[in-house]
Amino acid sequence: MDLGLKDKVIIVSGGAKGIGAGITKVLAAEAAIPVIIGRNATDNESMLKEISGKGFAVTAELTNPDECKRAVDAVISKFGKIDGLVNNAGVNDGVGLENGNYEAFMSSLHKNLVHYYLLAHFVLPELIKSKGPIVNIGSKVAETGQGNTSAYAASNGGRNALTREWAVELLKYGIRVNAVIVAESYTPLYEKWISSLSNPEEKLRSITEKIPLGKRMTTAEEIANMVAFLLSNRSSHTTGQLIHVDGGYTHLDRAL
Repeated sequence: MDLGLKDKVIIVSGGAKGIGAGITKVLAAEAAIPVIIGRNATDNESMLKEISGKGFAVTAELTNPDECKRAVDAVISKFGKIDGLVNNAGVNDGVGLENGNYEAFMSSLHKNLVHYYLLAHFVLPELIKSKGPIVNIGSKVAETGQGNTSAYAASNGGRNALTREWAVELLKYGIRVNAVIVAESYTPLYEKWISSLSNPEEKLRSITEKIPLGKRMTTAEEIANMVAFLLSNRSSHTTGQLIHVDGGYTHLDRAL
């Protein structure tokens, strides 16, 4: 299906690795111009090479508000427009209630939530011009809980709430805002977490056995395909939705 994304300039925060890399690749395959914003210049450039240079990258530390603005300004300076935003960057950093503290909690919010607001705020004037959509990547942790990750859960609850709030606020501009909710996807960060456990293979097997559809994890490409659809006019009457691309993990009976 031609999603009509050719030459659309779309920002993807954290677009060099994991789910973000999957999104960048799918957008490039759709002839869009994915713009990676992330802190690691080497990772950014490596992803650009992987998509044959069919994109752009800005190295920026997204926990810094000034860096968020600088990154958006760099995209505008380069292309003169922005046609869409994918808020994706973040990390499940294990800041819990019992083992956390104020400083760690607030730092996690900046790593996982605050830059979602900042990037959307700074790109909004361009999105108003282009009627460009926003897609927020979220996690099932906001709905299911996970244990020992209060800050990440709070951040994802905030992502869900902002999705609905922005969908309402931006109706007058014809800007659609949706979220793609991820459950179990084997990214480099996920692999790092699994590898840190005393019984990684057993734990991984126990998780995949609980995923109803196919007893397997969702691929980054499957998540990216939904993101691309939501960025396109093929989803022209869809806004304010939290769409779970998770093989039924969050809502179906895991005893299936």
